[in-house]
Amino acid sequence: MASNRTSAFTIASLALLTGLAPAGAARADATLTVATVNNGDMVVMQKLSSEFEKQHPDIHLRWVVLEENVLRQRVTTDIATKAGQFDIVTIGNYEVPIWAKQGWLAPFTDLPASYDTNDLLKPVRDALTYEGKLYGLPFYAESAMTYYRTDLFEKAGIKMPDHPTYTQIREFADKITDKSHQIYGMCLRGKPGWGENMAYVTSLVDTFGGQWFDMGWHAKLDTPEWKKAVTYYDDILKQDGPPGATSNGFNENLALFAGGHCGMWIDATVAAGLLYDKKQSQVSDKVGFAPMPVGDYAGGPTWLWSWNLGIPVSSKQKAAAESFVAWATSKDYLKLVASQNGWVAVPPGTRQSTYDSPDYKQVAPFAGFVLDAINTANPTGSTKEPRPYLGAQFVAIPEFQGIGTQVGQTIAATLTGQMTVDAALKAAQSATDRAVKQAGYQK
Repeated sequence: MASNRTSAFTIASLALLTGLAPAGAARADATLTVATVNNGDMVVMQKLSSEFEKQHPDIHLRWVVLEENVLRQRVTTDIATKAGQFDIVTIGNYEVPIWAKQGWLAPFTDLPASYDTNDLLKPVRDALTYEGKLYGLPFYAESAMTYYRTDLFEKAGIKMPDHPTYTQIREFADKITDKSHQIYGMCLRGKPGWGENMAYVTSLVDTFGGQWFDMGWHAKLDTPEWKKAVTYYDDILKQDGPPGATSNGFNENLALFAGGHCGMWIDATVAAGLLYDKKQSQVSDKVGFAPMPVGDYAGGPTWLWSWNLGIPVSSKQKAAAESFVAWATSKDYLKLVASQNGWVAVPPGTRQSTYDSPDYKQVAPFAGFVLDAINTANPTGSTKEPRPYLGAQFVAIPEFQGIGTQVGQTIAATLTGQMTVDAALKAAQSATDRAVKQAGYQK
């Protein structure tokens, strides 16, 4: 948990500075409890929030910074029970429309014109909109891509294709793995969780022609497509991955790659700014990138994720909370990060103005690639066979948090040798079918 900061804020001055409060608003202190994930960009937000406090000298910010799986459990429990522990929560585009429909989130209806919602990239904005209203503001957004070490590829005499296949990726991983020097040809998420290992595994299953459910909501996990995808995942991590893969999520793999231990890594585009930042990455001048590989089926749903700031309806400080969320997701905040840490470090994927900036383009060779990946992301695309749900790396139903995490634990057991792939998929099939049947999806 992060240390607390205190200072002060008046609703009256907020009205003058942001236009969020009506004229004649009463003076009042506000204490905001902010729950966020321990990703690098959010840690920077916490550090820079003192600038917000200077502008609003009667606000108190209390920070709760948690590992991703723990954050999701704490926030989901709090918001579903309306306990009111948090005034601002960090949530994904998975939760926003589901929770808005449940009436758990407050809409953003008083944003000042200077916030410029039209500058938000349309796929990102649309994913946070329910019945015409925004229920989350994006802090950063991402698609997914393949990162690789250009020096290792050159040494091995291989070249990354413009559009790699998973067959090629496996061959490359075998060639550049050098375990005696702690260089692993492939790093992938192995930590169990619906938003950790299953985000990657689901995208892998999609491109191998599989899916979670058929049109009757019957689970489709014990199928040849899932077996091929999970066997690939299991084999490449055992043969070419780092030890202890089941402990590695996004942050751990980021640290491994930045420290020179990964030859390739397939994950979120948000990592690009961190890997190209010489302050944070030992291999900043040796990073190449390519699209996500494809398997047997091309053209399926594609990864789109955003970490967003939302306000629970249970918050007693909604006006103050909206003011902070607007500040932390604004153009001015991005400029503040750039002034402190350089343009390569700004939270990516949310605003067209970032990608129009000559300063950003100069230091971010991946900028155009990432912008195109987000603008063309298609989480509503078709799997090989028809499906009744939306989402590329998740299933957009409330029950998926529990289902995905349980299946993620089962898949992780194949990496540790506790279960075979066949046994894991049989168990996952049974558990998933039981969950959706109990929830009333199957007729």
